[in-house]
Amino acid sequence: MTHLLILGGTRDAVTLAEKLAARWGETVSVTTSLAGRTRDPVRPPGGLRVGGFGGAAGFRTYLREYGIAAVIGATHPFAAQISHNAASACAVEEVPLLRLQRPPWRAQPGDDWRCAASNEAAAAILPDLGTTVFLTVGSSDLHTYFGLTSQRFLVRAIEPDALPELPDAWTAVFDRGPFDDAAELALMRTHGIEVLVTKNSGGGAVAAKLRAARTLGLPVVMIDRPPGPAVETVSDVEAALNWVRRRLPPS
Repeated sequence: MTHLLILGGTRDAVTLAEKLAARWGETVSVTTSLAGRTRDPVRPPGGLRVGGFGGAAGFRTYLREYGIAAVIGATHPFAAQISHNAASACAVEEVPLLRLQRPPWRAQPGDDWRCAASNEAAAAILPDLGTTVFLTVGSSDLHTYFGLTSQRFLVRAIEPDALPELPDAWTAVFDRGPFDDAAELALMRTHGIEVLVTKNSGGGAVAAKLRAARTLGLPVVMIDRPPGPAVETVSDVEAALNWVRRRLPPS
């Protein structure tokens, strides 16, 4: 069987694994790799591995040991390290690599966006924008904002174990998306949110918070994506399936 590796962590990665299993389940073996930050992730069909590879060198070893025929990177756009490691390893081992990544969000009429190159840059401009902040940047970056003692922060996670110990003035809610417009509006109104901070992940699954901020007239601090490796990239699951199809042995 042709063995494919999906670097997962997004809804697109799960959908891709599901469609690969439905179309070529008898000839294609799929393993999805997750970073392991969530204790109870959505499990895609096929094999599952959790945890890091040990850098580019460890990634190369994995490709050889498991006979990986192709890799599809469908991680979060801000998972820069694994994307660069995959590009390096696949280039050396001559394994085809595709990046599946949704286009970034673009500001729409009625939006009030302030773009920031990093979490540090976002934290620097927050004091001028509001005192109650909905912070949706992922648990690993929350510490960047701990020094802002004049603001109150609302954060959201799938489970308590995903969060570090938070300052006293912070509030955490636990839920799993996707979230609809009504739910995001209700959440922001209930907590008196004055500004939203988010990463430009793109896609529709978490875009309801942007529409809610637009409806409420709230400023949004939008953190730009880090530069990714120069690899072939598609923007939707169907294009990724076509890429796989072209690399399968003739039936």
